[in-house]
Amino acid sequence: MAQNELVQDSTVISEDSTFVMTKSPWGAVGRSAILPGFGQFYNQSYWKIPIIWGLIGYYTYGWISSDNNYELYRQAYIDSEFKTEGYKDLRELYRDQRDLFAVYFALTYLLNLVDAYVDAHLFDFNVSEDLRSGTPQLNMRMRF
Repeated sequence: MAQNELVQDSTVISEDSTFVMTKSPWGAVGRSAILPGFGQFYNQSYWKIPIIWGLIGYYTYGWISSDNNYELYRQAYIDSEFKTEGYKDLRELYRDQRDLFAVYFALTYLLNLVDAYVDAHLFDFNVSEDLRSGTPQLNMRMRF
């Protein structure tokens, strides 16, 4: 009986309190859609910005390089008198690489949007360690 009273006393539910998010998830997505990494800046996850820009830059460079090589070997195959299979195989290889870089670029852009959305949702949650007992705690900020 005493345990039930203890549990009921420790559980406090207030109907007057409402949770207001500090960051807007769709605002973060919109910012990241305009400029990749801007949603992470909005969410104060600054360390993610160079990773996003680095991946997008790498995939853009890879796409341009593969496209240039594709065009080079396509033209070499067209211009060759004997229609050697080596030029055709290289042309197909660089076309496939170019297409894969485009897919990787699109996935990076999409994951940038998803990360901004999730990070804005989780911005108000605090996971810290209790210094007295050394156990992890999960806290949430609420404004009344």
